[in-house]
Parts: sequence; structure tokens; C-alpha cells
Amino acid sequence: MSFPVDLTAVLTGASVSQLHNWRRTHLLEPEAQENPVRYSFRDIVALRTFVRLRTQLPLQRIRKAMDQLRRWDLTEHPASYTLLTEGDSVFLVQEERAIDLVRRPGQEIILNLADVFAPFQNMQGREVADLRRPRPHLEVKEQRLAGWPTIHGTRVPYDTVAKLVTGGVDPQDVQRFYPTVNRDSAEDAVDLHQEVVRIGGRAA
Repeated sequence: MSFPVDLTAVLTGASVSQLHNWRRTHLLEPEAQENPVRYSFRDIVALRTFVRLRTQLPLQRIRKAMDQLRRWDLTEHPASYTLLTEGDSVFLVQEERAIDLVRRPGQEIILNLADVFAPFQNMQGREVADLRRPRPHLEVKEQRLAGWPTIHGTRVPYDTVAKLVTGGVDPQDVQRFYPTVNRDSAEDAVDLHQEVVRIGGRAA
């Protein structure tokens, strides 16, 4: 399962143009080499990290941090690393230590670990939902449909329900098709779908 650009933008807080620029400049190249572009769940986690860091740091410092990881031969997918900031640098968190990647490369400090999955506000002031619960009745679990948003407690994809409703089925009648999907869940699915459509309609 891979994620199209519009859903990736909604789940990460990155704009479609940022995603394009970060691909073009190799900050993050999608794991899935597909056309049209699609992202993996690990890409989603890494992009959320970059967007959170970007609210406090210039992009060049984030690039410098990624370059430092490569210089140290730490070449796993960016989602494999815990990166956070406290002011003006980027830190690699390993167990109970944090190593400066930008200002004083290699220096260790003690930091509280920020949760990249938690909700936050991006640089444009857009609220980026909790990745695990993008809506109250929706959830994201990497082990379920490779991280595709589903109705809470089920394997029913959010967009399947949204398409039923936008196709004319009343939210309260979705249970006739999917007994585990109630009206509130259906409305949340439609709400996320509408945000994806809005984001996707701005640019590609």
C-alpha cells in the first residue's frame, strides 16, 4: 500500500509544492519509485518529522542534518531515526542520548523526546492531525493496510466509505454495507476525504 501526493500532504502537513521540491532536491525521495508519485508509510513518518522541524528551523539546517547522517554512514531510511530540535539545531536521539547534527556535530545533550505522531501546526498555520487518529473515528496502524487510514477498529479504508457517501448513500445508511461503520465514522471518513480533495486540488 502506498500513498498518493494529496493524502501524503494531509497526513504530513507538507504542501504539495514542498513535497515536489523535497523530491527534486533529494531531501526525501519516495521509497516507491512509481509514476505518478506515491509515498510509503515510512516516507510519511519522515516527512512529518521534517515538517515539524521546519516550524522551528531553516530548511538548510534540516538538509545539513541529513547530510551529517550520510557522512556518518547512517544511511537507513530517515524514518528509522528519531530527529528533533530544541532551538537552533537538529538532534539524533539514540536511546537516552541526543547527538547534535548541525551546530556541534557529535556533541551529546539530554532532551525530552518530541512525538512526531502528535498533532501540530505547520509553518502555514494549518493544523496537522494526529497521525494515529487523523479523525476521532479513524485510525492509522502501520500493520493494518500498510498504514492506510481506516475506520477505527476495522480494516475498512476511509476512502471506501467516503466514496459511498459522496456517491449518494446517507452516512447513517453506510452500516447496510459495512455493519461496523456508524454514522460518526462515515462523517469522519468524508471529512478526511474532503481535506485530501482540497489539498490535491491546489497543485500536483
